[in-house]
Amino acid sequence: MTRPLRLGVLTPSSNTALEPLTSALAAAVPGCSAHFSRFKVTEISLSAQALGQFDDSKILAAAELLADAKVDVIGWSGTAAGWLGFDSDLRLVERIHQRTGIRATTAVLALNELMALQGITRLALVSPYTADVQQRIVDNYRAIGIEVVAERHLGICVNHDFALVEPAQLESLMHEVAAAKPQAITTFCTNLRAAPLAERVEAATGIALLDTVSTTVWGLLRAGGADPAQVRGWGRLFGWH
Repeated sequence: MTRPLRLGVLTPSSNTALEPLTSALAAAVPGCSAHFSRFKVTEISLSAQALGQFDDSKILAAAELLADAKVDVIGWSGTAAGWLGFDSDLRLVERIHQRTGIRATTAVLALNELMALQGITRLALVSPYTADVQQRIVDNYRAIGIEVVAERHLGICVNHDFALVEPAQLESLMHEVAAAKPQAITTFCTNLRAAPLAERVEAATGIALLDTVSTTVWGLLRAGGADPAQVRGWGRLFGWH
């Protein structure tokens, strides 16, 4: 009998996309299940109020609830470190481990690990965010030696509305940024319905799609001792190690 693997996932409260997508990805691995805990996030902007949503105390309280379910690993399925700075996620995973005794990862740390594994330094960025948030993400990647060679953003700040963006529109944006010949495209937001597009976009462009819902699951599986390559049909990233 396959040992159960329980993935604990921290979720923005207004997100409706990542839970069904994450559950579908987890279902590709025998004995694996995903379990979710929410904390309040309704707006993505650089305002003090919006930035305050990502205070560690709120995230740690949600992580403690996941620990009650005896999950094997905890992942923050959110991209706030893109504009807050990558160190914020490094601190967060340390604090989750200290508080719960459970290993942790995040969407952005896993994305950055994947790019390091593949030597990716030319990235295309697709997000629903506003221009100032997008620029902060671009600047933070430049600071670690990754150049965003093409980007598209939709100027939305209401988190709930990100999931309303039609996959066809996202696919069109991916094809637009592919023209700059990046080494990878990231759909940088866990409330986009982009992950299922990976196989088709990769076949059409020859460029890997690193969706942040998918990178979270890749990181969770790795941290939980499972082989991400068991996930098939969701893009080439799951074969990277």
